Amino acid sequence: MTKQSKTLMIQGTTSDAGKSTLVAAICRVLARKSIKVAPFKPQNMALNSAVTKDGGEIGRAQAVQAHAANIEPEVDFNPILLKPNSDTGAQVIVHGKALSMMEAQSYHDYKKVAMQAVLESHQRLQQRFDYIVVEGAGSPAEINLREGDIANMGFAERVNCPVILIADIDRGGVFAHLVGTLELLSKSEQQRVIGFVINRFRGDIKLLESGLEWLEQKTGKPVLGVLPYLHGLSIASEDAVDPSQVTDNEQIKKLKVVVPVYPRMSNHTDFDALRWHPEIDLQFIYPKDISNLDDLSTQPAQPLPSCDLIILPGSKNVQADLAFLKSLGWHHCIKKHLRYGGKVIGICGGMQMLGDEIFDPNNVESEHLSSSGLGLLPFTTTLTADKTLTNVLTKLTLLDQTSNIEGYEIHAGISTQLSNDMTAIFSHSTSLGFESHDQQIIATYLHGLFENPDALSLLMKWAGASIAKSQSFKEQQNYALNTLADSVEQHLNMPLINKLTTQWNSHE
Repeated sequence: MTKQSKTLMIQGTTSDAGKSTLVAAICRVLARKSIKVAPFKPQNMALNSAVTKDGGEIGRAQAVQAHAANIEPEVDFNPILLKPNSDTGAQVIVHGKALSMMEAQSYHDYKKVAMQAVLESHQRLQQRFDYIVVEGAGSPAEINLREGDIANMGFAERVNCPVILIADIDRGGVFAHLVGTLELLSKSEQQRVIGFVINRFRGDIKLLESGLEWLEQKTGKPVLGVLPYLHGLSIASEDAVDPSQVTDNEQIKKLKVVVPVYPRMSNHTDFDALRWHPEIDLQFIYPKDISNLDDLSTQPAQPLPSCDLIILPGSKNVQADLAFLKSLGWHHCIKKHLRYGGKVIGICGGMQMLGDEIFDPNNVESEHLSSSGLGLLPFTTTLTADKTLTNVLTKLTLLDQTSNIEGYEIHAGISTQLSNDMTAIFSHSTSLGFESHDQQIIATYLHGLFENPDALSLLMKWAGASIAKSQSFKEQQNYALNTLADSVEQHLNMPLINKLTTQWNSHE
């Protein structure tokens, strides 16, 4: 059968090697050449997700990659999304819709069905796009995960596409990573690797050239490029929390914001616009023992630092994360913060924690039928199997001012107001978000709350500081994507990559 488009897969020697950003950069390079390109990730495991225009849920990274390709996000860009809710279990989302919670062994047995969903999505994209740039997951050399693999070489073998291996030199051991990964692949998998990319290089490239020559001689594969370490790029993370402030350190900080980190925190990209603003000091606060976030017995009580604003983020397991928060004594810190006039915002799962009670009659999250909330706002939440998945365009009203705001809802639960001691703050919605009667607490289901510059300024004014209006989040992302694409065009041999990809995809 004649292929209707070219497919190229990017796999990494490790997690966070740069797969997501390289896929995004290649998508932007091709889109700037008026090539119709789509991103694709067969299987993603992440707690950061986005809502598509047709009400599906995909990994946040694929939404960013779609933006890079100048197209709207679609469920076919990420047909399988796994959202962990424990160390051994995850919610399985297929073609944008949650099917069920599965333990690791059950999902392993389900992979044959999942592969069919992956292939269906890829085939549909082949009909509509000239180029499909695929992102692998983790490393293809995980021996224990090779059987039934749908995320890396298992997919590449099924659709017969070429693969580029990318490794992060900033971590150290880049040659061992590349050669070792290649050695652990089967002969047919080794053959489909068309070359290497080395990522995050600092320094004089001449000092690396002897190593590059050795690598090519050792493996018989070309080094397709060495990408420099790019500082200060505003790109939404796939999953790992980046605590760094991408700002000018000389800028005076007007507002201190604290985000407590719990084990199943989700959609922490909500805070990127705060992290990138030069007048906001954003701090993610981790427990002292970050190596064992799930064992409450190992966590000593510790205070949250003083600040102007505490934001409780979303959670994939609200009851468990609420118990974790209480075990650290953070609930006492939040109440003390409010007594001293501080402000609190709860987003999604963080919103549900602020209420009086969380009910789980159908064991959506756990075996606990209910949990006491923080009791800071008069509402209860009942968890539901069906998710609310929708993009939202609304108006935010605070301090007698109104701002347009665009965001999205991803939550399993219905919150019911128990009294009139809260005020709805979003137009045409009595459930999207509330402000407490004393104007100290905001509770909302809306993700993307800070991405509109006017809304961000209004929310920070509510929190106690007048800040300069920033670029919109989309403008920041667009600048970063163009910077990435410029770097790829300068430092990667795109003509050779395109030639090798074309040759591979033209095989019968």
